[in-house]
Amino acid sequence: MQRCEARLAELALAEAALRELADSRIDFAALAQAKNGVVASLFALPAGVEVEVPDDVLVRSADVAAERLLLAVGPPESIEALARAVAEANGRRARFPDWLQPTAEANLARVEQLRAQEAQTAAELRARIDALSAQYQVARALGDIARATWCFEHGGAIALGDPERGQIFARITGWTVDRDRVIAAIEASGARAVVSFPPPPRGARPPLVLRNPWWARPFEVFTKLVGMPAATGTDPSVLLAFVVPLMFGYMFGDVGQGLVLIAVGYALRNRLPVLRLLIPGGVAATAFGFVFGSVFCFEHVIDPLWLSPLEEPLPVLLVPIAGGAVLLAIGLLLGLAESVWQGRLTDWMREDLPVFAVYVGLLAGVLHPAGWALAAAGTLWSIAAGALHGRRLKAALAALGELLERALQILINTLSFARVGAFALAHAGLASAVVALSAAAGNVVVQAIVVVLGNALILAIEGLVVSIQTTRLVLFEFFARFFRAEGREFRPLAPPPVTIATTH
Repeated sequence: MQRCEARLAELALAEAALRELADSRIDFAALAQAKNGVVASLFALPAGVEVEVPDDVLVRSADVAAERLLLAVGPPESIEALARAVAEANGRRARFPDWLQPTAEANLARVEQLRAQEAQTAAELRARIDALSAQYQVARALGDIARATWCFEHGGAIALGDPERGQIFARITGWTVDRDRVIAAIEASGARAVVSFPPPPRGARPPLVLRNPWWARPFEVFTKLVGMPAATGTDPSVLLAFVVPLMFGYMFGDVGQGLVLIAVGYALRNRLPVLRLLIPGGVAATAFGFVFGSVFCFEHVIDPLWLSPLEEPLPVLLVPIAGGAVLLAIGLLLGLAESVWQGRLTDWMREDLPVFAVYVGLLAGVLHPAGWALAAAGTLWSIAAGALHGRRLKAALAALGELLERALQILINTLSFARVGAFALAHAGLASAVVALSAAAGNVVVQAIVVVLGNALILAIEGLVVSIQTTRLVLFEFFARFFRAEGREFRPLAPPPVTIATTH
């Protein structure tokens, strides 16, 4: 069967070449009977792909559909070199048929005849294969193999008896978080089974399931983008349920657009579950719309509860930086909690406590001189802890260098949150541009069209950009302080494959 298919492919290639070269004066019979150290061969390359042709090879090319045909004549060793180049370029080769006639018309007729013969042979072989498949129940055997494979993959041992009498015995092993449901499912199936819940094997890593309130579950997507936290790690989904909408809404502060986001998220919550995040994000955007006094790009429709971003940009930039500093400090404290659960409190005191003290001290020093004292104390603690741990002056200097590097890094991470304020200003700028274009239109209908299209454009573009920025800040700035994806996610056991017998 495979030989027939290969032969049909060669005939199709030969037919394409013959039709393309039908108006040429090439003597195809002479090519097929080339002698004196010269051979001819036919190649097909993907369209637009070039290969290096040896200098002593003559080539005639033609473009057919999505392929480029090459008719090559030259010494055998050069033709073989060209064949290797074609194969590397994902091309194929068809040897020149020995039945070629001088004219293209005669050759095309011969191709049709040979194709009909090969097609008939293929049909006969296919019918024979189908008959053998039906006779020996190949489809059912393949289904049994698939089910047995499932059992071998998911079970520790298996012994099959007579399926018609229900004598199938299997041992299925796995993990569960609900023993009662497993027992109830077995009893409901009527299967005779012995259920045991032994302790896990030594060294086995139990899979984990995140347990969060319903309102925090959509935010588990951020955690799973990085991986599953360890059993002694922290799941920040509940915290993200507040942080993510706040950042998103701050960058997207508009009452009308926030309501649209809520409607879109609610309408598509089942079709695209990730869009459920638009509901809390839209609520926050609506709230910040009141804070900034913006409704569908129009300011001064309502009085801002705080300020107008374009009129006072500096506070808009500083507030997210302060919020980012608090968030990163929380991340360091989450690292403290993980170190306690993992029995690494001493390591945290030596490596992370100085970073926390220096970071908080530098931030507090902007407001009160006592902060500088805290930063200095953290620096001295790092030097002393490094010296005591390494018992050498060199270790103390290394600890000081690491402290400076990590403190500088977290300060840079803090400044990254300025982008939240920057995008809030960008949103206000785009809204102002939409209003200006609408005012310049003059005609009321045109003004309405400009406002609708402008808001739609802002929703589409900023919705994507703000989502990306929020995700980036969460993953690369916040998670970097504590999160380690060392766990294994629990995946429910898939049922064995079900085979359906079909008749033709």
